[in-house]
Amino acid sequence: MNIINGGICAPKGFLASATAANIKYKNRTDMAMIFSKVPAISAGTYTTNLVKAAPVLWDRNITDSEVEVNAIVINSGIANACTKDEGMEYCKQSANKAAMELLVDENSVLLASTGVIGMQLPIDRICNGIESLSKSLEQSERAANEAAKAIMTTDTVSKEVAIEFEISGKTVKMGGMCKGSGMIHPNMCTMLGFITTDINISKELLLKAIREDVVDTFNMVSVDGDTSTNDSLIILANGLAENVKIVDENSDEYKVFKINLNFVTTTLSKMIAGDGEGATALFEVVVDGAKTKETARTLAKSVVTSSLTKAAIFGHDANWGRILCALGYSGEKFDPDNMELYFESENGKILIYKDGVSVGFDEDVATKILSAKEVRALVKLHMGEFSATAWGCDLTFDYVKINADYRS
Repeated sequence: MNIINGGICAPKGFLASATAANIKYKNRTDMAMIFSKVPAISAGTYTTNLVKAAPVLWDRNITDSEVEVNAIVINSGIANACTKDEGMEYCKQSANKAAMELLVDENSVLLASTGVIGMQLPIDRICNGIESLSKSLEQSERAANEAAKAIMTTDTVSKEVAIEFEISGKTVKMGGMCKGSGMIHPNMCTMLGFITTDINISKELLLKAIREDVVDTFNMVSVDGDTSTNDSLIILANGLAENVKIVDENSDEYKVFKINLNFVTTTLSKMIAGDGEGATALFEVVVDGAKTKETARTLAKSVVTSSLTKAAIFGHDANWGRILCALGYSGEKFDPDNMELYFESENGKILIYKDGVSVGFDEDVATKILSAKEVRALVKLHMGEFSATAWGCDLTFDYVKINADYRS
């Protein structure tokens, strides 16, 4: 596998564009489009929040069916959530406008929105934006990067990745972009993720792969514990790599595909966690030696979502008691008298706690380790062979500032 340039436009046949539709933001792009030259199979995983945005309902009907997809239209600024019948009607009008501009069927157009909940979309601006997007589609690194920028809300950086790998003698490419900074606690933030690939694979296996993968990638990310109404992760595969179609889940080709998909989703997940609203550090929690995979996941996520732990990471304070506390209230069983806790970063690694007590570590060394941009807490349980990793960020003053006036 090689990391390459090109983002979502790296795979064969995928184009992108961005435009400024003035939906909420001024002096910046706020709409993006992804387009496949040939119809692509799709798969998606969406928010588990009972309150689901209109585009989530629209997309799920399509990705859960056998209908092939040509385009995805994305807007930032307004979420089109809690908008009832009018919101669904605007979905239909948006898809119809894209279908007319691109000469495709409206049921082959997916939609995604992110931003303020409860506001109706300015459909005239959306339609004008779609017209502009349709006319400016390109297959280029620049177009991919502009699309990634256009879907940002409180994100401070755009998030994209692309790779290439071999499948049955053919070069396959995969690209991805996502947005997410606040209201991040996926169970599938305000998180939107899009992956394109030119691999030839069955719809059944594409859906199986993405739904299994998300459990250990996007679902292990938490910035603030709030699961959005709009969380969507969508993957399109158009088959233009011309590899022998993957139809057997036990084949080596499918295993290779899953490994590479996991690299893309893990990379994007860490980008979201590291760009949490107001964050100064990526906080990674690794739980090793658990009895089951689910136990490891639950323990890791309990620590990464602890507000007190996140605040300690912001203060570069090795307050290990907060981590033990978060492990203890997770609901999972473990033996605090037979475990170890380490902090590590590019600045070093230090044992903090072992077999029920502090080891009397050097506070200055621990502070130096916790002062890095990426910090890891490593929990060793000695109870089994399973491990899991969760990603989050520190909790800072700026998180409150950003969310105190988000609507304005």
